[in-house]
Parts: sequence; structure tokens; C-alpha cells
Amino acid sequence: MTTTARSKNKSLVVLFPVWTGSPSSVCRTLGNADVWLIRTFWDLETPRPTPPNFKYVGGLHCKPANQLPEDMEVFVQSSGDAGVVVVSFGSMVTNLTTERADVIATAFGRIPQKVIWRFSGETPKTLAANTKLFDWIPQNDLLGHPKTKAFVTHGGTNGLYEAVYHGVPLVGVPLFADQPDNLARLSRHGAAIVLDFNRLTSDELTEALHAVINQLGYKSSMQRLSALHRDQPVAPLSTAIFWVEFVMRHGGARHLRLASHDLNWFQYHSVDTGAALLVAMMTAAALCWGGISCFLQRCSRRCGREKND
Repeated sequence: MTTTARSKNKSLVVLFPVWTGSPSSVCRTLGNADVWLIRTFWDLETPRPTPPNFKYVGGLHCKPANQLPEDMEVFVQSSGDAGVVVVSFGSMVTNLTTERADVIATAFGRIPQKVIWRFSGETPKTLAANTKLFDWIPQNDLLGHPKTKAFVTHGGTNGLYEAVYHGVPLVGVPLFADQPDNLARLSRHGAAIVLDFNRLTSDELTEALHAVINQLGYKSSMQRLSALHRDQPVAPLSTAIFWVEFVMRHGGARHLRLASHDLNWFQYHSVDTGAALLVAMMTAAALCWGGISCFLQRCSRRCGREKND
């Protein structure tokens, strides 16, 4: 039997066998994982050695855009050639402080694009006519719409990979957890501008939006990442399904786990090897010191005899 657990901060999905023995620590339970499905991919990750039971399936939730709801489609089409900007700070942030919301709304009112903002708090006082608030938005479908020009986001993994999949440049405003690191990766690739939420001004946000929309470098960098992400022999979702079913078919995947998980603390920290090396070094030092002492004593005796003579 198997079950799954998600970790939002570490951006991964863990697949592990259900354990019915005595209580165990979280670390030990995670150490018993047969396969780890990592929610990123090598388009954003940096190369590193990984165990064979780590499978990268970033973007497994991404898919081609579907038709927007009628009222939303009408609003998007009303943007004309200027296009739209999609804004979402994720499902965990239900509202913003009045001061921060007013600063952000002011910036949106200064751009020619229409703005679709997922926002469920009190309506900002500075909300402009070009901005429409929604309690929920079909984010993937909006990002895949041909009129979408930019995405303002907190930097959650799901939203980032939807933007990468559809090739939409970002203005990132990280809030907590893995979001600053996620956005820093895209910024290094030249596909995003990252701003500080607490110090953010309307002028900074306006300038950032103008840059990612009008400077072709951001769009082309994101399209390059999108091409890398899409160019895989097997779709990420198919990869995830295969490895889940693989574990189910074979009752686990213990042959893919590192042997280090089965070592005790004495072996894991190489205490025996360290002790042997320490004894060898101390023995060598003692022999050297003994040899030097013997040599010095002989020299001392010879000098004493020469003085007596």
C-alpha cells in the first residue's frame, strides 16, 4: 500500500510505503521514501548529483489553455493590442494590507494593459478602471491566452511553471518560504524582475511592468525556457504516473534507495573510519616524536662526553 505527501516549502511530492509499526520521527519516515517526485525540472534547477529515486516532474500540472469564462473573455478581448496582465499572490494569501493593496492598485492604473487580479480582500481605494478583481481565476488558461503580456506573482512553484510552460515573463514579488529562491532562478535567466514586497512602490512596479512587457529580452528568455521545458521525451505527468505505478507494481523501489538510509549513526558519520585514521595519525606522531627524542638524547650524551674529554 502506498500514500503520498506534499511539501510546499521544498517543492516536492514524496511517495512512501505506509508504515504500521511503532511511532517514528518525521525524518525517519521521509527517509523510508521509495521514490521522490520533485516538483521542479532542469530548466530552472542547476545540475547536481541526485540519487536514482529522485524523479524531476516540474510542470506536471501544466496543460494547453482552455476557453475562458464568457465574462472574463469579454474583458480580455476589450484590452485590444495592449493585452492583459495577470496578477495572483497564491491561494495562501487571501488579502493584503490596505496600504500595500493601494500601492499595487495605483501601479496597475498607470499601465495601458487591462489587469485581471485575483484578490479577495477589501477593494483598494486606488483601483483603476482597467483592473478587475476576481475571487478565483483560471490561472493556467489566462497565462496561455495570446493576449497575456505579463504575470505578477508571489513566486509559487505551480504558478512559475505555468508561466514557463506558456512563455509569459514575470514580475515577482516573493512573500515567504521558497518563493525568493524560485524567483531568483528566473531572474538569473533574464525572464523576471524581482521586487521587495515590503519596500515596493507604485513607481517601481510600474517600471517593472513596462520593462517585462516592452523589452523583448524578457519575453525571449522566457520563450527559451519554455522550449527547454517542453522538449522532453516523456511528459512530466506521464513520468510521475509511471513511477507511482512502478512502486505499486513492485511493492516498492528499495533497489533505488541509497544504502546510507540503512546505516546507523556510527556508520553514517564514519566514526570507525575517523577513529582508525586518528589512531594511525597518533601512532605515526608518537613514533616520530620517539625517534626525534632518541636522536636528541644521543646528541646530548655525545656532547657531554666530548666536554668531559
